[in-house]
Amino acid sequence: MADVLAVTGVRGVLGARIDAGSDWAWHAARRTEGAALHAVTHGSAWFTVAGGAPFELQAGGVILLPHGTEHTLGSDPAPRASSLAEEAGAGIYRIGSGDTRAHILCAHYEYDTPPFTALPDVVVLHGADELEGTLGLIARELVQPQLATAVILDRLVDVLLVQILRAWLPNQPSWLGALRDPVVGTAVAKLHAEPAREWTTSELAREAAVSRATLSRRFAAVLGEAPAAYLTRWRMDVAARRLRDGDESLEQVAAAVGYTSVYAFSRAFRRARGVPPGRFRATARATA
Repeated sequence: MADVLAVTGVRGVLGARIDAGSDWAWHAARRTEGAALHAVTHGSAWFTVAGGAPFELQAGGVILLPHGTEHTLGSDPAPRASSLAEEAGAGIYRIGSGDTRAHILCAHYEYDTPPFTALPDVVVLHGADELEGTLGLIARELVQPQLATAVILDRLVDVLLVQILRAWLPNQPSWLGALRDPVVGTAVAKLHAEPAREWTTSELAREAAVSRATLSRRFAAVLGEAPAAYLTRWRMDVAARRLRDGDESLEQVAAAVGYTSVYAFSRAFRRARGVPPGRFRATARATA
């Protein structure tokens, strides 16, 4: 999980804290890129995701929408038009009528490569103890901004994502949770550790202490693709990070991910990302 989050360039940005009264609703259109997060730190709020059944989230509850799915927040399950929100302070917005009945933290996550493809549209945690401290720190920074509060908040949102995944994944039949499979987990760890190595399925199977047939079958069942396809995709993710964050030449990046030819590397990278590596680097730095 640490490898995936680092290589895909996931970064969190805290949007706002909503101080909500009564009789309100807020509709969020589908994000074409990125993930959305809401955490209720006081009171409660109702959520409806992509036309599904509404559900209530109490204080300490968190909802992560890995694919930016359209959703609605509100004071009750009844559908209503969006309410106007008024800025009440730096990063704090007032919505609804009457006294404040709920505090809701809103954030989103950006990335260079989609890291959440195996997660469902909605991840919900109700009162996970491990999130309480981080949510408290975020709330205090919003109420009492200090030097570099924006930086601290973004880092805390990153921490919150890791805590959410750690709390939610262990008992889920998802891609990341399935990496606890001893065979697939070992094989993936080997590929991540040495992406430049000239791996074959047989050699990888030996490292995982199983037969080639067993590895191929388990790999496909867990990840939905062959080891060679996974390795190619991982190499391109690693290459993208090195292009984005480092000053290595194309020759050095190519060698770091197992290509002796810059031409072959450029072709593979363009197939995976739609642009040649040089243009990818220039665009990534221009938008950083």
